[in-house]
Amino acid sequence: MSKFAVILPAAGDSRRFTGFPRKKPFMELKGRAVWMRTAEHFLSRDDVSEVVLVVSADDIDEFRERFRPNLAFMDISITTGGKCRAESVLNGIHCLTHDADFVAVHDAARPLLTAKWLTELFAAAVVHDAVIPGIPVSSTVKAVNDDVIQGTVDRSGLVLAQTPQVFRKRLLQQAYAAADDLSGFTDDASIVEAFGHAVRIHPGWPMNIKITTGDDFHLAEALLDSMSTNSARQDLHPFSDDRFR
Repeated sequence: MSKFAVILPAAGDSRRFTGFPRKKPFMELKGRAVWMRTAEHFLSRDDVSEVVLVVSADDIDEFRERFRPNLAFMDISITTGGKCRAESVLNGIHCLTHDADFVAVHDAARPLLTAKWLTELFAAAVVHDAVIPGIPVSSTVKAVNDDVIQGTVDRSGLVLAQTPQVFRKRLLQQAYAAADDLSGFTDDASIVEAFGHAVRIHPGWPMNIKITTGDDFHLAEALLDSMSTNSARQDLHPFSDDRFR
């Protein structure tokens, strides 16, 4: 069985998450912190060898104190973030100590996952070495400048990238080592693409939203309630018509 290390970046400044007392990964979502709900999807898996959470240096002392009781019972490593997301992920890569064939990088602010979908995504990574989930763009896309439409963009072939983004460990290490400036990359796939390796798209999970704004947080609460009404929610297939029943 292939082994996966998981890196959870949670070092952002949450500048668009206004009106809340804490940054988005540390807010309680239905009684449990967002980062905890996210991490638990991976900590419960037999094919995950370790989980690393990346926290901003400005937050880490408060984080360790606030979540000390939880961390005592969770097999998770903590490291500090960098100046940008990619630097934070690189710090997470450097923090890995267990044997793993693959590395999965997943936003700590994406807490709505299913075990079945993760298993399918991980299996795709084993076949293709570099896989990310994506949702086809269904809305009309407009190019805009100063709030004025400049044209309509052909949406065929466009997808919205999600996480976890999963790569063979050695490939991801090589891609990061070859990157001259990490500040211009917004996800790990773009770093692997720049390295010259093809990245395969796997069907995304529609409920796998990233909490960025307050509206996203409230949507996540509603979606979590929908998932919680089904006693077998961890085995829900993302594309089943019964997933909300």
